[in-house]
Amino acid sequence: MVAKISHGMSLYGALAYNYDKVAAGTAEILSGSRMISDRLGLPSEDIRLALLSFENYLLANRNTEKPVLHISLSPAPEDRLTDGRLAELAERYMQKMGYGNQPYITYKHADTHNTHIHIVSVCVDEQGKKISDAYEHRRSMTACRELEVDFGLRNGADA
Repeated sequence: MVAKISHGMSLYGALAYNYDKVAAGTAEILSGSRMISDRLGLPSEDIRLALLSFENYLLANRNTEKPVLHISLSPAPEDRLTDGRLAELAERYMQKMGYGNQPYITYKHADTHNTHIHIVSVCVDEQGKKISDAYEHRRSMTACRELEVDFGLRNGADA
């Protein structure tokens, strides 16, 4: 599995990118955590409710230059995971990276040769404190290897 982590300034930009793919039929909202919603058990298809889910976090910290977190997790093309397993993969990855208590929304993308997921969140907590990104790449690599074993996935380091 390959993970790509981006930090940005525009929450709207990260959400709109994914919502546009949903509208085009090449992605779907898979799961979420701590999201305001009008759909039972799933984040809302209304981008305004998604934006509201993150608002208090962003208002609590105006000093962090790039508070928006956009993660892509790509299992190998031959690794076939159900939607439930992809949602669990996202949840476990966020926990391992220290973002498990954050609001986040997970999208399943089917616009490339392999199905992959995108996770949009913020890297500031409810009190406005920035969540540490020290050694983030190394921690992500470790998390990916552990999740590959747990989920029976192909080792992305060998690809």
